[in-house]
Amino acid sequence: MTAWPDLPYAGWVDTLDTLHMVVQILGKVRVALSPKEPEWAHVALYVSARGITTGPVPSAAGLFEVEADLLAHEVAIRVASGDAARVELRDRPIAEFWREFVDALRSVGIDTELPTNPQEVPDPIPFPDDTTHHVYDGDAATRFWQVLTLIEPVFEAYRAVFQGKVSRVQFFWGGADLAVTRFSGEPCTPPPGAGLLDRVAYDYEQMSIGWWPGNASFPEPAFYAYAYPKPEGIESAELASPGASWNHDLGEFILRYDDVRTAPSPEAAVRQFLDAAYDACASRSGWNPKLVS
Repeated sequence: MTAWPDLPYAGWVDTLDTLHMVVQILGKVRVALSPKEPEWAHVALYVSARGITTGPVPSAAGLFEVEADLLAHEVAIRVASGDAARVELRDRPIAEFWREFVDALRSVGIDTELPTNPQEVPDPIPFPDDTTHHVYDGDAATRFWQVLTLIEPVFEAYRAVFQGKVSRVQFFWGGADLAVTRFSGEPCTPPPGAGLLDRVAYDYEQMSIGWWPGNASFPEPAFYAYAYPKPEGIESAELASPGASWNHDLGEFILRYDDVRTAPSPEAAVRQFLDAAYDACASRSGWNPKLVS
């Protein structure tokens, strides 16, 4: 087993905020050029063997991908034609990175209009104007990616045993979280007053699990789990997962990353949490037990 690295939120929050803007920009590329899919599946990014990638994206210049390489600390643009371009990841304002990235896309024949506003963040700054986010610690960025590579196989195994509709293991750039969503197959109504994001995301009964590196409202990395619609009485469920608890502020089950990485088997601790949360949510929501093989 590989040791799971420490990733204290306070120690790299400035780099996280900068990297968050970088992956948001990658996400804008996927949104602009990928065919639309239900529940925003066409916007997600993916963990790769070197960082975080768009995966294959169609364009007039041919199939291409954009990868934030968190080992070489560069964003690589690779086109099926053989054309390629790279943009360095280093200490500098996002505004400067944005200009160089857009020029790099054009240099390989990808000339598309990208939205300039980040999403799902407080006080968003348009990328061309963002001189606030400028810190990049390469070692911290690499540790973050290493954590993702350790979580990915556990999430894939959890995903694989589900017999119904299930998402891929997806990196959602809005919240910078790695997630998997299982669906019961039954339609449901989005929350009252839901905006566009929630109206599209919550059109079918679902149970989501994931991990995020922390944010201002919960400043530490953690695993999470929740179901929509919220099962009656779920907040009082006691999971068979040491350290897991219901967080009333977030409305989710939470398992702190530090509790996982210091466990005898972090992989087993994560899987125990995922299965326990699913069982608690699915049983209270009346899901077919045959959905899990």
